[in-house]
Amino acid sequence: MSKILHSLILGAGKPLLILHGYFGMGDNWKTLGNKFAEKYQVHLIDQRNHGRSFHTQEFNYELMVDDLLVYIHRHQLEKVNLLGHSMGGKTVMFFAVNHPALVHKLIVADMAPKFYPPHHTLILTALKSVNFSEIKSRNDIDIIFQKYIPEMGIRQFLLKNVYRKTKNEFAYRFNLKSLSDNIDEIGEGLPSFKQFMGETLFLKGENSGYILASDEELIASYFPKNKMRIISNSGHWLHAENPLEFYQNVVDFLKND
Repeated sequence: MSKILHSLILGAGKPLLILHGYFGMGDNWKTLGNKFAEKYQVHLIDQRNHGRSFHTQEFNYELMVDDLLVYIHRHQLEKVNLLGHSMGGKTVMFFAVNHPALVHKLIVADMAPKFYPPHHTLILTALKSVNFSEIKSRNDIDIIFQKYIPEMGIRQFLLKNVYRKTKNEFAYRFNLKSLSDNIDEIGEGLPSFKQFMGETLFLKGENSGYILASDEELIASYFPKNKMRIISNSGHWLHAENPLEFYQNVVDFLKND
């Protein structure tokens, strides 16, 4: 029997499945998820090797698409709305072009369908620098992170993945070894000659460099019915930096369901 991704399901109505980014988890979306749940049945999903989902050494988009397919079938869902951020945005794009009949509308947060070179080196170095046998508190971990990651917001995001494995020992919820070993997989671009003909919304952080003007032709080649919206005063973490504008754009896009 295939393993099932962990999720938190909120609300009722048409399904809206939300997929987090690299080193994230569904819990990162709980505040927005509760808001979306006023109108939809929201599934906050932990992708493999993240959150409370299963750990495997294998990690790529083909597997994550299969995981999502198993999840949708197990929960007996049809014509779902998919929302993915960063790595999660790649997952939902891969899923939509491979299983278009299962997707109603697609929302991609700050990610293009192109190849991205690895760019998480400092974060991985920081994470690997933690020796949990010597850690007494989360603050001890943050002190180590500060040597590599000056941005407090990124450190706080990573620290959400720290939990008490035992009374006296902390650990990461994500599978650091697999995520590190397979880092090249995170940047993979979509396969050529595939399309999703459904309505698609791309949300770009105003100050983010993940989606460029030069990417628009490539986006249109995969998603002909796409709309692009800019979330003001935000970077790559647009849903956290400007949640009200992010929420309103998503709801406006879905409201004709």
